[in-house]
Amino acid sequence: MKVPAFLLRRLYVKGSLRNVDGGFAFDLKNTLGSGYAEAVLPVTLDDEALPTSSTRFTVDGTALPFDSVSADNPMTLGMNKTVTIAVDGRQLAPGKHKIGVGFMVTGMGEMVFDVTDVINGAN
Repeated sequence: MKVPAFLLRRLYVKGSLRNVDGGFAFDLKNTLGSGYAEAVLPVTLDDEALPTSSTRFTVDGTALPFDSVSADNPMTLGMNKTVTIAVDGRQLAPGKHKIGVGFMVTGMGEMVFDVTDVINGAN
């Protein structure tokens, strides 16, 4: 069962794109249903794939590097949970940016979507 990108875009918390110490971050909030990602695809920034080695997600204060996600160590996408995705090594210039996110979800396959958000400046 393929979930359309327009539904997956609902995961993105509009206005959450921000610069953080050493990089940038944004939030996803799962309002679609619980699931488990057995792999996380590279985040894209303005159509450039960023290294998974510099990307992590945080849920309930626990950070997990993208590289550590596997079938044996899945990323949990709990219902109504907010996930912060942070990318180290890149600060964003003010203005619009296109962010792409993708997961391999057990039983559902690849789920990929992109959004455009605006960053107002360095934090």
